[in-house]
Amino acid sequence: MDDSVSEDQRDSDAQDGGPKIEASSEMEEALREATESMEAREKNAEAASGASSADKMTIELLSTELRQLKSLHEETVKENAEAEEKSLRLQAEFENFRRRSLKEKQESFKFGHQNLVKDLLSAVDNLERALEHGAQNAEGDAKGILDGIELVHREILGAFAKNGVREIEAEGQLFDPAVHEAMGQIPNADVPSNSVLEVLQKGYVIHDRMLRPARVIVSCEPANAGASTGTKSAGNETA
Repeated sequence: MDDSVSEDQRDSDAQDGGPKIEASSEMEEALREATESMEAREKNAEAASGASSADKMTIELLSTELRQLKSLHEETVKENAEAEEKSLRLQAEFENFRRRSLKEKQESFKFGHQNLVKDLLSAVDNLERALEHGAQNAEGDAKGILDGIELVHREILGAFAKNGVREIEAEGQLFDPAVHEAMGQIPNADVPSNSVLEVLQKGYVIHDRMLRPARVIVSCEPANAGASTGTKSAGNETA
């Protein structure tokens, strides 16, 4: 009977493809450890791949945020530069306005009464004519009137002086077209040519600004001065 079982077993092994070896407990343990190790490596690989994707996404987000911050910084710098330029421009305009206002205020203080003084100059001229005429005919009551006119004349000139008005020097001076107005010429060999011989109307300035030029008569060389010199030289040579 054992022989028949053995033969049946051999026939069964032959049909299954060969004899089978029953796995030991050590082999099963080793196979289990190998499987667990393989599964662990696959999990680690998947985790590493997931971490790599997360890092890549984080880098992209940070890069995008950095570009946005850089763009915002550039815009802010540009806006600050424009604001600073505008502030400097406004400051310069205000400084110019302040200087103009100060200059206008100073000129108004110095020359604000210019038109009034011009209107009074003709009155001063009339007073001086009256004084000149009265000095030639000062008799009796006329002397008192003349003294009153002279007092008024002095007071007006004193007010002029307090406000920066002064008379232009003319008589005996060389003709200066900046302050003198020539009304005629008179030949005169006793003084240098273009000297002021006579003042027809006094001139005045207010500080450094012209109110009215002095109207004058100036000298010129006599017409026969050159001929006389030539004749005298010729006479000396003959002698």
